[in-house]
Amino acid sequence: MDKNTYTGLFLIMLILFGFFYLTKPSEADIKLAKAREHQDSLKRAGIKQAAATAKADSASKTIKLDSAALRSPFGATMAGTEQFITLENDEMIVKLSTLGGRIQSVELKNYKTFDKQPLVLFNGVQNHLGLYFTAAGKSINTNTLYFKQVSADATSVTLRLNYSPNQYIDYVYSLPKTGYKLGFNIKMTGLEQIIPSNAPLTLGWQASLNKTEKDMTMERQYSTVYYKDTEGEVNNLNENKDDTIQIKDKKLDWVSFKQHFFSNVLIYKSGFANASLHVSSDTSMKGEVKQTLAKVQLPNNTGGYYPMTFYFGPNQFEILKAQGDDLEKQIAFGWGPLKYINRWVVLPVFGLLKTFGWNYGLIILALTILLKLVLSPLTYRSYLSMAKMRILKPEIDEIKAKVGEDNPTLLQQETMKLYKKAGVNPLGGCLPMLLQLPIVFAFLRFFPALFELRGQSFLWMKDLSTYDDVIKFGTNIPFLGDHISLMCLLMTISTFIYTYFNNQISGVTGQMKYIGYITPVIFIVVLNKYPSGLNYYYFLANMLTFTQQYLIRLMVDEKKIHAEIQENKKKPEDKTKKKSAFAQRMEDYMKQQQQIQQANKKK
Repeated sequence: MDKNTYTGLFLIMLILFGFFYLTKPSEADIKLAKAREHQDSLKRAGIKQAAATAKADSASKTIKLDSAALRSPFGATMAGTEQFITLENDEMIVKLSTLGGRIQSVELKNYKTFDKQPLVLFNGVQNHLGLYFTAAGKSINTNTLYFKQVSADATSVTLRLNYSPNQYIDYVYSLPKTGYKLGFNIKMTGLEQIIPSNAPLTLGWQASLNKTEKDMTMERQYSTVYYKDTEGEVNNLNENKDDTIQIKDKKLDWVSFKQHFFSNVLIYKSGFANASLHVSSDTSMKGEVKQTLAKVQLPNNTGGYYPMTFYFGPNQFEILKAQGDDLEKQIAFGWGPLKYINRWVVLPVFGLLKTFGWNYGLIILALTILLKLVLSPLTYRSYLSMAKMRILKPEIDEIKAKVGEDNPTLLQQETMKLYKKAGVNPLGGCLPMLLQLPIVFAFLRFFPALFELRGQSFLWMKDLSTYDDVIKFGTNIPFLGDHISLMCLLMTISTFIYTYFNNQISGVTGQMKYIGYITPVIFIVVLNKYPSGLNYYYFLANMLTFTQQYLIRLMVDEKKIHAEIQENKKKPEDKTKKKSAFAQRMEDYMKQQQQIQQANKKK
């Protein structure tokens, strides 16, 4: 590669890595923004008021009602005693509360938090599930009313909110013996005259998502509200800041309060209408990742029956896909081409390797070897092109001495003539590397989103899904945090070595020789808090590239290449060969620049 090409490639790398780093907000920025906006956002979403009301009602188990309150719609349910009912199967424990008939908590039995504690997705009075409607001219919020348990067995519970003995609302929860789905059916009986058919019936669902992973920053980065509309499109709210969206033109099949590695999904096949979705985070809350809220409208023409389903479980691709309803589309495999590379290439290969039952460190090694074998033709072409450029360097230096560097246009013209005569493509060394960049960045999204790495150890890395903090500082250092990941450090060192050998192959000199060493510095700043599995992959990729280049060097006879170049230079130019449009434009541009320079000299 010549100086300009090398500079262009470096700038592309710098821009791409800078984009991923700079678009990620710092903790300080988030704290300042939350301090100004959090209270207002919670009020708009109705979270703060609902939580305060629930705490007050839960604290006062018995409330004396006057006669006016008793005569109001559902007045007798305004006071009561909160009781808890538990449903349990092989995968999870669901605790229900008679206050609001809500889901109090969900614990996944087969998983633990990063510190080996029971994994509870959400728990407490700040979590709500209730109806909002008008009855007999009064606004009703079932979250503040007391239900009664009217039936229960090993797999289901019915909680009832009485208006009268023959008029009531039932919440029916059903949990099969296995699986991550919880049935949730709403049945309204005898309320046709109480709730107008044209009145909106709104379902509100709110949850404060508990911290389950080691790195809160990464967990927040991958947690937000996802939703799928009835046309099959899956979208999500912003992951990096508070966000609210109103959806009135489409119905939603499901709404998901997605965490990094687990999801809480509410599915309704008939479609939710007029959805209002909200997500926010309070960085002062060390045990809560984000606060989520969904308010959706239910149709009033179903005879008062609304069959729904919850999914509470891991964000493992195969498990989500087995549930149906495109739940697997929540997994953040990246944007644009990155998503398709990960979904249709990397994931199937990873799944195939997983069937051998190897340690995940060995699976990543095998995946890297396969990838390098597939890309080996590009690596070979890149090495060969850089070798040709290095061989031509003495002749390029002669051109520089003859023309002088004060006339860059003529220098470029003469250099391009030399390339053309020698049959060398100056971009031949860069293009194969650029073609590999989408794969490099695809893995930057693949490994952080991969559930299988969660809790898996390899060598000193206790959890491949998060950073290894073997080197701890005991205090926060700007750009690095409170640690250095040992695997990230090894990956950075290998990148320094790779840059050194690449400079030897390309023959780059002067200041350009040292510019490439900036990239590893960017790596250790950006990737220090990324999963150790990702840094392990990049380390392996560097080491395998060294091996490939060594083997290619044994295969390539540079004396033979030099002789071929000299033979190509002796061949007469084929004037009948049509130039490409790009080459013609470049030639016209150079001639134009040369004419401008000559005109300036005459002045």
